[in-house]
Amino acid sequence: MQKDMGVWHLNQGPREARTVGTGRVNSCTSLPPSRLGSPTCLDSGRACHGAPYSPLHPPGCQRSAPSPPNPRGRRGERERGGGSERPGIIKAAGTAQPARPRRPDPLRSPPHHVTPPTTQLRRSPLAMALFGALFLALLAGAQAELPGCKIRITSKALELVKQEGLRFLEQELETITIPDLRGKEGYFYYNISEVKVTELQLTSSELHFQPEQELMLQISNASLGLRFRRQLLYWFFYDGGYINASAEGVSIRTALQLSRDPTGRIKVSNVSCQALVSRMHAAFGGTFKKVYEFLSTFITSGMRFLLNQQICPVLYHAGMVLLNSLLDTVPVRSNVDELVGIDYSLLKDPAASASNLDMDFRGAFFPLAEGNWSLPNRAVEPQLWEEERMVYVAFSEFFFDSAMESYFRAGALKLSLVGDKVPHDLDMLLRATYFGSIVLLSPAVIDSPLKLELRVLAPPRCTIKPSGTTVSVTASVTIALVPSDQPEVQLSSMIMDTRLSAKVALRGKALRVQLDLRRFRIYSNQSALESLALIPLQTPLKTMLQIGVMPMLNERMWRGVQIPLPEGINFVREVVTNHAGFLTIGADLHFAKGLREVIEKNRPASTSDTSASSAPPPATTAA
Repeated sequence: MQKDMGVWHLNQGPREARTVGTGRVNSCTSLPPSRLGSPTCLDSGRACHGAPYSPLHPPGCQRSAPSPPNPRGRRGERERGGGSERPGIIKAAGTAQPARPRRPDPLRSPPHHVTPPTTQLRRSPLAMALFGALFLALLAGAQAELPGCKIRITSKALELVKQEGLRFLEQELETITIPDLRGKEGYFYYNISEVKVTELQLTSSELHFQPEQELMLQISNASLGLRFRRQLLYWFFYDGGYINASAEGVSIRTALQLSRDPTGRIKVSNVSCQALVSRMHAAFGGTFKKVYEFLSTFITSGMRFLLNQQICPVLYHAGMVLLNSLLDTVPVRSNVDELVGIDYSLLKDPAASASNLDMDFRGAFFPLAEGNWSLPNRAVEPQLWEEERMVYVAFSEFFFDSAMESYFRAGALKLSLVGDKVPHDLDMLLRATYFGSIVLLSPAVIDSPLKLELRVLAPPRCTIKPSGTTVSVTASVTIALVPSDQPEVQLSSMIMDTRLSAKVALRGKALRVQLDLRRFRIYSNQSALESLALIPLQTPLKTMLQIGVMPMLNERMWRGVQIPLPEGINFVREVVTNHAGFLTIGADLHFAKGLREVIEKNRPASTSDTSASSAPPPATTAA
């Protein structure tokens, strides 16, 4: 475009537009390659290489060779008329024209319909591995099963467990058997046999949680009382008898690792042990007292070595065999009654921290007739924050919903009252209410027994809020006459909506629920007019439920369901707290039976010979 011997040009980039002369040139100055991937000319209004002007430069437009630098620098430019010190500004050769406003460059700013090509990202192996790991973690989290029941054992329970456990440990260490010790020193032949542990004094002990080992027991500065038989032969002289000895400075460090076995039961999966006897002392006497004192260094050193080798096998057997027999008493999948069972399988390994041990259980009921059936858990995951009590148990709404749906699928949520089972006042009221229907339908059966049937239509649902726990039930109520040797005559059918308040309690190891009727409403599913006619029956039916049905229901529910704890351990001083979607029960522990009593009752029959079956790996015993 020309105007007054000048051509308007739009400079590229951030530079301002200027006028240049009309002199024709055979080449143009090009910019670096743009986003479109081809060189662009600096002067888009002129022809390139003598070609006519085109809004889009032809492919032949090439970058001109750079001109040699001016040795006189910017000062030379000003002498030639450049005038401006701004780099890259071309001054007009003729009369200067006013600058036109900037307009978008079709080459630098392509139209909206032109999408610049994107650079392909380089996918490094590390980035792909991280992305894959993140994807798998999200997938696993989405498919992970939520627990319906959680149990937390706090560090405050360990003091009680330690007292009972140390008594059991003392009894186990007293069963240590040390092999005979024989030797020769010059003309002296000695034999130490029948070594037995008579007493154990544990002056300092500590039991605590450890994140990697779960449970750590440390005993320091303990002492063992020993008694053994001595035999000494020197030439033709023989001496024998019993000697009392003591092992002092006994240190024991053992760790129990807890995990989930394939059946979902908590188990002691490994026992690591380190034991050290610092010193031993034996009180010799008799004719050869001086000789024994001379040989005491050899005898006590050998006995201390043998004693070091025997402590850890006893602890390994106590953990892997005896404690696991105690954990076998924890219910995993058991029957609640003749209709329903409960599944307390561990969903993952127990998680230990410095102050507590957390266990996630499935906590789901199931009908015994459908052992493989399970209700999907879409409830809120229960949370445990408290640590003031010895143990905390949390139950989600899913725990109670699965129980009610299991009983519903088992066909237990129905009740039929016939004849004398119907309260007399309610029987008279129902006959008076439906007298007209009886006369119209079948007058001959007017004196037949009355039948009142309640049937739950859908599985009840539990709602747990900080204000309390409620259960919503929808059932049908059918009123009919049951003449003998004739089909029953139905008088009416109605829908009953009830809301029950639930009070949860923990007694011993049984979780119990007591229900109370809070809201009651009946209506007809046939017509609104019939619903109005049922209003007089509202109060009598509610009274019948409170007097006849609720006691029967509470009697059955008061039996409770067992909490997954070992035999001989009960809850005391329970406190129930409601949250949004779950409830927690904090309590202390009480040993109703001794640990030794429970273990002896459940001791496996095949563990009578413990010397070979319970030997720990060599690395777990420290001399």
